[in-house]
Amino acid sequence: MAAAAEPAPHSSLPGLGDRRLVSRVATFRKGLASQTEVVIALVLRETRTRFGRNRLGYLWALIEPIVITFTFYGVLVLAGRGHPPAGMSLFAFIATGVLPYTLFSNTIMRVADAINSNKALLYYPQVRPIELVISRAALEAATFIAVFVLMMSAEALISQRLELEDPLLVIGGLLAASALGTGLGLVFCALGQVSTLADRVRGPLMRPLFWISGIFFTVGSLPDNAREAVLWNPMMHVTELVRAGWFPGHDANYFDLGYVLWWIGGLTLVGLILERWVRRRIDLT
Repeated sequence: MAAAAEPAPHSSLPGLGDRRLVSRVATFRKGLASQTEVVIALVLRETRTRFGRNRLGYLWALIEPIVITFTFYGVLVLAGRGHPPAGMSLFAFIATGVLPYTLFSNTIMRVADAINSNKALLYYPQVRPIELVISRAALEAATFIAVFVLMMSAEALISQRLELEDPLLVIGGLLAASALGTGLGLVFCALGQVSTLADRVRGPLMRPLFWISGIFFTVGSLPDNAREAVLWNPMMHVTELVRAGWFPGHDANYFDLGYVLWWIGGLTLVGLILERWVRRRIDLT
């Protein structure tokens, strides 16, 4: 009589792979929920720390970029150089340049100082440097998006004209400015734990970027040689992206979203690698 066929080795463990997958997904969701709670708590703490001592409170965070925008607007008007491209109001033209760049530069500054300003929080096992970075970047992005909506809404009410081309492009441009600032700020934040040279380099690097990020000009208004040079700057693409989304008929042939995403991905990857490398080097004493 023929012997019965032996069962396959894995038949005695039905569904083992599925159970492992479910367990890993559950662990990931639990970790993500815990990290989200930590980030929210850090955002609330950052808000109180930055604005709780000021009588104007969080309102000052909204007033500051508005004052900066009006300052540039007033200077251009008084200097007689307030001549934006056809179809654009001068105030909206300045705001769509100043606000994305200020979001970018402020995010770099806040993220670069995230560890040094909050070392006491790293004694808690739930708090890691990356949560400090995310919380500061999120607060800055939320603040400037609110400022942008308030300013442009007020400008539309005063001028009695609102011709918004593509809201998604505007939001995408602001988020891209925030992501670029977060990535570069994370690089400076990690390098700052190794050497003070990173803090010294940050200022000289940001000053020329201010003048070549399209705050006071468009790419289409430049000569060919200058146009090719400024398009190496990812913030130039971000400014063009915001203006292409805001102004109908604006020439949007020069911005490259893929190029901006490559910069965001590269800076974030380098920043995360450096953050992991210096995590044990952080002096908590």
